[in-house]
Amino acid sequence: MAVVMMDVIKRLMEPVGFLEQTVDRLLYGDPQAAVTGIVTTFMPTQHVLEEAVHLGANLVIAHEHLFYSHHDAFEDSLKQDPVYLAKKRFLQESGLSVFRNHDYIHRHQPDGITEGLIHALEWEGHVIKQEPAFTVIEFPAQTVGELAVYLKQKLGLFSMRFVGDPDIICQRVGVFVGYRGGGNLVIPLFEQERLDVVIYGEGPEWETPEYVRDAVQQGRRKALLVLGHAESEEWGMRLLANRLQAQFPAIPVHFVRDKPLFQMI
Repeated sequence: MAVVMMDVIKRLMEPVGFLEQTVDRLLYGDPQAAVTGIVTTFMPTQHVLEEAVHLGANLVIAHEHLFYSHHDAFEDSLKQDPVYLAKKRFLQESGLSVFRNHDYIHRHQPDGITEGLIHALEWEGHVIKQEPAFTVIEFPAQTVGELAVYLKQKLGLFSMRFVGDPDIICQRVGVFVGYRGGGNLVIPLFEQERLDVVIYGEGPEWETPEYVRDAVQQGRRKALLVLGHAESEEWGMRLLANRLQAQFPAIPVHFVRDKPLFQMI
C-alpha cells in the first residue's frame, strides 16, 4: 500500500498531538498523493527545491516558510514580486509538496531542533538541564577559543560571530537554537543558570551582545558565540531525516542543506 503525504504528516504530528494554533501546514501539494521520496531541510530555498526534484523526492519537509516570513499573511504582499512568482511557478510545475514542520518539532520533548544540535556536537552526556527554550551543558574546563574551534569543526562552519575574551575558561554553556537570542530570555539566565557562555542562532544585536560586552568590561567571565539561525537549527532537520528513514524504510529520505547564507567580503 502506497504511503501518501498525509501518512508522513501524521507521523510528524504524533509525538505532540494535534495543535489548533500553529504555522505548520501543507503549504503546497496534494495530501493524498503518493510519496516517492522525502527531503528535509531548514529553509526551502530555490536551490533546495531544485535538489529535491533532482533526487526524485516529491515531499519537502521544511522548518521555515517558503516565502520569507514566519506567518502566511506576508505572502499577500508578494503577489507581483518576480522572485515569489518564479518560485511559485517552479512548485506548480515540479509537483512538489511542501510541509512546514516548525511548531511540531519544537514541541517535542526534548525540543527536536535543539536535540539535533546537541547530537551533532556529541554533547548528550553533558546535558544537565533541558527546558523548552534552552539547554544547559556542563563539560570539563576549556577556553572559549577552544570551544569555538570545536563548534566550527563539528558543525562545518567557516566562521561565527563572537563577543568576549577567547582566553577565558568556561564550563557551563547555555544553548539557544534559532531566534531565541533576545535579551528578555537570555540575559536573566546568565545568572540564574550560572552560565559562562551562551551559544545561540540569532537575536537582536543590541540586546544580549551588548550585555555581554558590558559584563566583559566589568571584568566578568562571560562570552557569546553566534552560530546563525540556519546553522543552529538545520541539525534538527537532519536528525529528523534519519528518523523518517527508519520509519519509512521503503522511501528514500534525504537531508538537504543550502550554502551558508552570508558571505564575507
